[in-house]
Amino acid sequence: MAANTFGEIFRVTTYGESHGVGIGVVIDGCPSGLEIDDVFIRSELERRKPGQSRIVTQRHEAENFVIQSGVFDGKTTGAPISIFIPNTNQRSKDYDHLKEVFRPSHADYTYQAKYGNRDYNGGGRSSARETAARVAAGAIAKLFLNHFNIQIYGFVSQVGDIHLPTMVIDYTKIEDSIIRCPDAATTKQMVNLISSVRKSGDTIGGKISCHILNCPTGLGAPVFDKLHADLGKAMLSINAVKGFEIGSGFESVKMRGSEHNDLFYNQDGHILTRSNHSGGIQGGISNGMPITFNVAFKPVSTFMRSQETVDIHGNETTIDGKGRHDPCVVPRAVPIVEAMAALVLADHLLRQRTVRL
Repeated sequence: MAANTFGEIFRVTTYGESHGVGIGVVIDGCPSGLEIDDVFIRSELERRKPGQSRIVTQRHEAENFVIQSGVFDGKTTGAPISIFIPNTNQRSKDYDHLKEVFRPSHADYTYQAKYGNRDYNGGGRSSARETAARVAAGAIAKLFLNHFNIQIYGFVSQVGDIHLPTMVIDYTKIEDSIIRCPDAATTKQMVNLISSVRKSGDTIGGKISCHILNCPTGLGAPVFDKLHADLGKAMLSINAVKGFEIGSGFESVKMRGSEHNDLFYNQDGHILTRSNHSGGIQGGISNGMPITFNVAFKPVSTFMRSQETVDIHGNETTIDGKGRHDPCVVPRAVPIVEAMAALVLADHLLRQRTVRL
């Protein structure tokens, strides 16, 4: 199986399955001399882990990790960094009923069609469990970005038809909310909706917004390696993501050019724009304004109701939802979105160093 690697210079390769011994990641291209903060890596994994609140799956993983190579005396050596995360709370029996049937809207059928076999215990490589490895790699990328004062903030801005009413965000409030929405009143509405949906045996989707602050100008390229194209690929590679938009996104179709253009001005020698419909990227290259984008997540495909499906022989049948699953993925997906953004930014920063003196 190919296609397990992301990035060009700051490059990550993930490995492992949902119900195997564990999962992990190998990071190539991280400069030497970077101080590694184990506490920070653990805190990032804790933000993604299951069982962290009453509105997420109750599977419990300690998310312990082992840095197996690439770090000596607390600093990177320039060699590949290998991080291993053991699986500790698998319940493979929860998946026995899936051995010969395909779950609707899961990767079961397409995986079987492509490879001729599949790991029906949690989906194998298709499982969102794989994203823990991305978060570990993203933590390393964030430590690198800290040297450039680049900050990444993801937050939940929509669940179902409940929207965050303002985009003037107090980033310090994000982690105060079990849903990672930086507004207490909206958090309460979202939590009530998710709880109601869960009690009915169903699931619901949501939207995560992400703001990248202090990104320098000049990252990205004007043709195939546009910065927003790589961000889009990064986000669309996350399980359950169905949409990506940057800046004004789909709302831009309603606007006139005279409304949408971001007018330049000079502030104390710094070129800025009076609006930010471009989302901080123009012509595929960062312009120094905050990078802003949204990521849409579909409802979780496994819910506690019967659904029509077919088995591996093509016979029509029904399937019942079993096991431990999120009623809404967005609270736990925030650190995954941030991690993938960090990987893109770290890679493009290193690429930029090769462009000019």
